[in-house]
Amino acid sequence: MTKVLVSYFSASGVTAKLAEDLAKAIGADVFEIEPEEKYTDADLDWRDKTSRSSVEMSDRSSRPAIKTSVEDISKYDTIFVGFPIWWYREPSIIDTFLEAYDLSGKTLIPFATSGSSGLGESSDNFKALAPSAVIKDGKRFPSNASEADLKAWAELFI
Repeated sequence: MTKVLVSYFSASGVTAKLAEDLAKAIGADVFEIEPEEKYTDADLDWRDKTSRSSVEMSDRSSRPAIKTSVEDISKYDTIFVGFPIWWYREPSIIDTFLEAYDLSGKTLIPFATSGSSGLGESSDNFKALAPSAVIKDGKRFPSNASEADLKAWAELFI
């Protein structure tokens, strides 16, 4: 049987709820991609070009530090990676996560939360950051996605 991990980064709690619901629906383990330095409301102010999130997203080489790591990534065959859409792609901390592990042969499925934006450049970025992994097309979900909808989608990959 395939061992599945639902990993996620959530700045406001919306993606966290979705990830927890997804993991519960499919019986997967969960890992929160938690920044070493928590984001404040000021850090997340996308209208301020000097805010932490704006600075990170403007610099493609930015790799915010992650507080903890997955204990044994080798035991997972399939990894769902959840995040809010920032600047039409995944937040830079997701790039940190993808580069931190040997993901060779693993199946990665991005999923995102956003009021309206799609995944943008995320799939291409995943392919560049984890070239030896199998990257599946991901999906954007509204914050009120049901467990049944999440399960039906996830079961396409497991």
